[in-house]
Amino acid sequence: MFYGAITALITPFKNGQLDEDALRKIVRWQIDQGINGLVPVGTTGESPTLSEHEHKRVIEITVQETNKAVPVLAGAGSNNPVEAVNYSEYAYQAGADATLHVAGYYNRPNQTGLYEHFKYVHDNSKLPIILYNIPPRSVVGLEVSTLARLAELPRVIGVKDATGDLTRPIRERALINKPFNFLSGDDVTSVAYNIGGGNGCISVASNVAPKQIVELHRLCREGKYEEAAQLQDKLFALHCALFIEPNPAGAKYAMSLLGLCTEECRLPMVPLQDSTKATIRRIMEELELI
Repeated sequence: MFYGAITALITPFKNGQLDEDALRKIVRWQIDQGINGLVPVGTTGESPTLSEHEHKRVIEITVQETNKAVPVLAGAGSNNPVEAVNYSEYAYQAGADATLHVAGYYNRPNQTGLYEHFKYVHDNSKLPIILYNIPPRSVVGLEVSTLARLAELPRVIGVKDATGDLTRPIRERALINKPFNFLSGDDVTSVAYNIGGGNGCISVASNVAPKQIVELHRLCREGKYEEAAQLQDKLFALHCALFIEPNPAGAKYAMSLLGLCTEECRLPMVPLQDSTKATIRRIMEELELI
């Protein structure tokens, strides 16, 4: 279901409120640029600082504007499994195609606890599930054997891997014996991840350069890894610049230069320093994005 360039959408704000018009504009632009899928209300969408109403509204608007043109993978994760089920049920009602789930942050469960968390969500929701494995943020991560065990659940259909371990797709494919979505969670290493058996990336940079990121993953699917690597080298400075300061402040500033939204984030995210803004602008000009 999920492959190629899948954008981890930012959530646009204006004067402290959800900017629904900008969100609709962003979704339409992403589709026009050829994106392969969309992820509303992931962590790039500042989900921890959205109200429940805002969280659900972002999913609803994304599904409406997408209108089945590409699959929608709705962020529904929480360290509270009951809340994760609530968001999953809403995503189902809204018409999303699947849900993305992270777990572990603050609670720091062991592998048994992680398994039981995701199994509870699976058993009490309806949509396919992609697991988000990001130990740099959640402190704990899914071990290969735990992921393989979770993959035995019928609606666990993939993983977003932000571990930084490029052996993961190789080791996981050896244990998972069903069609499975192996998605990188890191733009910088996504070509190498695809070479190891991945089939795409949930991307931050595709908020800013969707056409280029789509092309990169098309080259990977066609086995043209040398050309993909050359394009990744060209985009490397952009990937780095967007993360000079905490995400998504960089992506939002870049998108403001494209006229898509304001650069406004919510605390504890703060405005970028002028030096960071200058770097992002310069790189975007070099890439002829603006």
